[in-house]
Amino acid sequence: MGHTPTSKPPGAGKSSYDLIDPGALWAALNLPQGITLLDLGCGQGNYSLAAAELIGPSGLVYAVDLWEEGIAALKARAAREGRTNLKPLAAGADQVPLASGSVDVVLMATVLHDLVEAGTAAGALAEVARVIKAKGQLAIVEFRKIDGPPGPPRHIRLDPAEVEALMAPYGFVRQGIVNLGTYNYLITFVKED
Repeated sequence: MGHTPTSKPPGAGKSSYDLIDPGALWAALNLPQGITLLDLGCGQGNYSLAAAELIGPSGLVYAVDLWEEGIAALKARAAREGRTNLKPLAAGADQVPLASGSVDVVLMATVLHDLVEAGTAAGALAEVARVIKAKGQLAIVEFRKIDGPPGPPRHIRLDPAEVEALMAPYGFVRQGIVNLGTYNYLITFVKED
């Protein structure tokens, strides 16, 4: 019953949540109650679970990942914890099963470098631009461009300027950058009309 490594997307199962300073992340994002958030490339869902708690029962978190085992485990955990405001969905980042303009905030936590490496960033960012509302916020957590471990090899890491260049064609304008501890940073964008 062994799984071949190819059955999991790159980075599947690893979480950067235990590397970052969550307090700094959530303080910077300052998520209002009742919003709709998309955690794209949610993996095991640590960010999704925290966001679901913050936005409250009137909000909704869509946790989307290609990793079906991870999504199944997150569904079970959400059910166990009674998190009715968390909806895990198995889907590719370039085929998000949500309506256009339906999401207030999109979070991509240490997933963008994997998409760039896999050659699927353009499709994923087009989807992000489609599902996010005008003036919606895009929050990207990435690894600082330093040598690991932890994290991916330095050559596939993205510095803030590289992230900004990737976002510009999709109408995202940089808001700010926050340090999330030794290894990671948060860069936020707002979607222009």
